[in-house]
Amino acid sequence: MEAPQISPAEQEARQDFYNTIDRQSLTPLWEVLAGLVTKEPVSQAKPHLWKFAEVRPHVLKAGSLITAEEAERRVLILENPGLRGESRITQSLYAGLQLILPGEIAPAHRHTASALRFIVEGSGAYTAVDGEKTIMEEGDFVITPPWAWHDHGNDSDRPMIWLDGLDVPMVNSFDTSFAENLAEDEQQLSRPTDWSPDHYSHNLLPVGYENAKNYSPIFNYPYARTRETLYRMAKYEEWDPCHGLKLQYTNPVDGGYAMPTIATFMQLLPNGTTTTPYRSTDGMVYSPVEGTGRTVVRTPAGDVPLAWEPKDVFIVPSWMPHHHECDGEAVLFSFSDRAAQRKLGIWREQRGNGPVSGPH
Repeated sequence: MEAPQISPAEQEARQDFYNTIDRQSLTPLWEVLAGLVTKEPVSQAKPHLWKFAEVRPHVLKAGSLITAEEAERRVLILENPGLRGESRITQSLYAGLQLILPGEIAPAHRHTASALRFIVEGSGAYTAVDGEKTIMEEGDFVITPPWAWHDHGNDSDRPMIWLDGLDVPMVNSFDTSFAENLAEDEQQLSRPTDWSPDHYSHNLLPVGYENAKNYSPIFNYPYARTRETLYRMAKYEEWDPCHGLKLQYTNPVDGGYAMPTIATFMQLLPNGTTTTPYRSTDGMVYSPVEGTGRTVVRTPAGDVPLAWEPKDVFIVPSWMPHHHECDGEAVLFSFSDRAAQRKLGIWREQRGNGPVSGPH
């Protein structure tokens, strides 16, 4: 419908009215409605890829300039080019590469934001969460629940680098950020190392166990076990044309997402595949673990190819169609805010040229 024509006098009267109400912090909805309630998602985020080989020297350089104790967390933030200055990789999520050198301790603190660690380089460093320590290896997915004490240390002889993912922008949008430092660098341990996986994995739970928390009681999902599961399932499962074989990390208590606001996945793409285009409302952060290939993202300005290899990080923004092209077999870790979106009933997806599915 075309907007009705108005006279210069009518336009002047309206502008005088807008200027008057502006002094009382009022704004006419009809002047901003089209940009406020869009017909489909319009993301300010841009597709982008950080090459680990190019970023790694800067991460290590930071280790020579500031200690883990001084920095509290020695991290280089992965800022989306479309969201510079906002410490965001997507509209709702933060990501960064954290370094801890041999012999260092990143002191204990806690915060209301949920955090994940995906181990990119190194072996043998640890994180301690709520009185329990776990040793981290490349490809492991580690959870830090909201308001849980956590510290990190490196008892190995090599630097350790991992990808941090947090829902800080989401928490801050509600004005609900709290943080606290522990008086000591390391928290007191109350359970043996890797106690949680022994009790809550293997599809078994202690009789009488009740979990009143909204996150998984397991906080380290080892890559060795995840990879074995993918390859065992590949013998029997049909390959999804959009995703290959894609697994969701789950809470063993209720089968839901492992984290309350962030969904995490690991997928296996078969040799030489080109997947069917796919888009969803959750902007997705990827980190390849094995293999090489390209992810082509269709933007309003044209296609953007992102050529990836292991340890890289790349972003596919909300509602942008994309597909993967693999040179050989590939394994990709990814995370997004899908867990929060599905709880709120606002998540949608589209496979190829098919219908948009989700709540209506």
